[in-house]
Amino acid sequence: MTYEHGTIDSALAAVAGDEPAVIQDLRCAFLEGVTRALETMKAARDGQEWREAALRLKGLAASVNALPLMTLAGQAAERDTRDGDLLDRIAEVVARL
Repeated sequence: MTYEHGTIDSALAAVAGDEPAVIQDLRCAFLEGVTRALETMKAARDGQEWREAALRLKGLAASVNALPLMTLAGQAAERDTRDGDLLDRIAEVVARL
């Protein structure tokens, strides 16, 4: 998903300017946050935990204009319970970041 990678890097560059090391640090922090949110969704014991993690993921995705991830996370946040199929689709998108 080259487009997504470029979009994220462009958004980070807008914040960090022409500082490759800072962009890389921000990218790592973004990916760590996304991974934590995804793991929280996987471990969610109830609908509230699921929705909160999905909203966190949606916010992270929005912060770097990662539209496919933001869309899927938004769909997840609308669910009252854990959705395994949707979780798999989100994990696929995250793996491509």
